[in-house]
Amino acid sequence: MDAEVKRDGKGRGPTGASERSAVDPFLAMDVLAEATRLEGEGRSIVHMEVGQPGAPAPKAVLDAAREALAGPLGYTEALGRAPLRERIARHYAETYGVEVSPGNVIVTTGSSAGFMLAFLAGFDAGQRIALPSPGYPAYRNILKALDLIPVEIETTAETRWALTPEHLEQVSRDGPIAGVLVASPANPTGTMMEPDALEALIRKAEELGMWFISDEIYHGLVYEGRRAASALETSPDAIVVNSFSKYYCMTGWRVGWMIVPDRLVRPVERLAQNLYISVPDLSQRAALAAFDAREELEAVRAVYAQNRALLRSRLPELGFETILPADGAFYLYADITPFADDSVAFSRALLQEAGVAVTPGPDFDPVGGHRFVRFSLAGQHAAMVEGMERLAHHLGRS
Repeated sequence: MDAEVKRDGKGRGPTGASERSAVDPFLAMDVLAEATRLEGEGRSIVHMEVGQPGAPAPKAVLDAAREALAGPLGYTEALGRAPLRERIARHYAETYGVEVSPGNVIVTTGSSAGFMLAFLAGFDAGQRIALPSPGYPAYRNILKALDLIPVEIETTAETRWALTPEHLEQVSRDGPIAGVLVASPANPTGTMMEPDALEALIRKAEELGMWFISDEIYHGLVYEGRRAASALETSPDAIVVNSFSKYYCMTGWRVGWMIVPDRLVRPVERLAQNLYISVPDLSQRAALAAFDAREELEAVRAVYAQNRALLRSRLPELGFETILPADGAFYLYADITPFADDSVAFSRALLQEAGVAVTPGPDFDPVGGHRFVRFSLAGQHAAMVEGMERLAHHLGRS
């Protein structure tokens, strides 16, 4: 056990960290920290480790922030500023044809706060929540820190690396499952569920008495004419989490949102009041303008599409035989077994020797992740070209 006991046995005070804090590190952030350290020493690093847009926030967002700075900024309602909640609700009508009341919209400090609020409002300590694997590591780590039990379900190529109703039935035989969390498009795979497959999964979750939590943070980032369906198109009882970080290029602004059913609004509000007070006023005012920056944001997505085409062509040429389907998001998840059997060591050597930062797979899959690395293609196109050239040289295939 990593954490020490809370008291030293003689009645004296605490001697170490809590057991709930003993979660796994977020390896992508560890890689970023090491890459930043190397840059501080004068090294040139191509960043392909973190899911952060290479483009700045849209001009309309920056203009709105400058205007907001001229006036007073303070606390807002814990649920968020009314104009932003109303605009988010309108977004669902415009994008998905779903009527959402602004009263069901909750502005959050990024999607991370959305997950914490969803987990705290929807579940009691000790309950079990199903997750697909590979998947975003913070899901399981937040659950563990909140004394909830993540139940990771290994997905395969047979189901296009997505959960199915059969998965939920099977895992329920081992004990009650209180909820299931799914991202579509997903991190790290980029896999997106077709609307009918997503609907079937939601219906099965409801049949089995589970909350369905839908991580829709990569909506807007889809390719080849595909469409990302919202869980709200199927069920008003779904809990939807989204953010301005990815499509809207606002990672550092720390602003996102949730859509929750009526019976969770007040519980989430009480939690938000006490945990966060409110989302930064400046970020909320700026985010309101993001919905009017579609042309600029689509130009950024076009760069991701160009980067995606480059990597999907170049990686197989370099010997990466298996790359998971990337329907959306801005990642490619690639099997490294033609070169190594330890993705942590592979990633470390690639960073130290070639100056290319990627994220090793155990972040996303503790069971099979040693065979994979995740390439983020969210940077500028010239950086992606340089990264592929460095990778080729590192592998002796330039």
